Formats: sequence, C-alpha cells, structure tokens
Amino acid sequence: MNALRKEAFFDRLPDEVEIKNAEQLRTIVASQIKEGEPTKLSFALEGGEVRTVTLAPALTASLLEVLRLVSSGRGFRMIPVESELTTQQAADLLNVSRPFLVKLLEEGEIPFAKTGRHRRVRADDLFAYKEKRDASRSDALRDLAAMDAEEGLV
Repeated sequence: MNALRKEAFFDRLPDEVEIKNAEQLRTIVASQIKEGEPTKLSFALEGGEVRTVTLAPALTASLLEVLRLVSSGRGFRMIPVESELTTQQAADLLNVSRPFLVKLLEEGEIPFAKTGRHRRVRADDLFAYKEKRDASRSDALRDLAAMDAEEGLV
C-alpha cells in the first residue's frame, strides 16, 4: 500500500501519460452514465473473465471529479471530512494566508481545538465555513450585477 501511496498524486502532478489515461477513462465512465441511475462498468480481467461493477451516482461523480483533475494536469489531495488540519493546511485549502486564517479562528468564524499550543481545524468545519463564505460572495456578486443592470451598465 505504501508503494501505491508514493505513486499517487499526493506530492506531484500527473505526467503526460497519466493525463491521457485519465481523459480516456473519464470519457468511458461519462459515456455510461444514465441520469439518476447507478453506473455499470465492465472490466476484462486476465484470463478473459469479465466483471461488472455498479457505482452509485455519488461514487461516479466523485470518480469523474478525480479524473477531471488528473486529465487537466492539476494536482489534488483527498481529505477525509473528519480530519484535523494544521493551520497551514487549512489556510492552503481556503487560499488565504496562515495569519489571516488564525485571525478567523480567534474571531470565532471557524471552530478549532488546541493540541498543546497548536491549533487544529476539523475539515468538516472548514468546509462548512468555505460553503458559507462562497454563498455570501455569490449573493454579493448577484446584488452587484442587479445594481449594474438597474443603472443600465450591463
């Protein structure tokens, strides 16, 4: 399993062959999707045996998202929702500086726990904050667009 971890995209970007492989697999999986239904994929194993795997819609969507990231040549990390993150990891996920994140923590915007003198942020709390922040930004942009429309600027 450790060898597989080293081969995964934890600390590197996909190479050209991996990008092409991901795009091929993404195209195949996407072609098998029927809206709201499980996705059935058949795999030919060594010796000619064929196995069919049925993926729930949520699993299909998650697989497609990973394949989309790899096929675009972008790096990514998977973070279990119940993980505890360092302040630097949390700041990186929000795309803010660590001092700005610490300010958010100290102001009570995001819950955190202390382990010794180190702050830890639960991934699910961070994702909830990000969702709330993104919704607020979206509302503000919608309001600005409406104001521009009223003024005849659009």
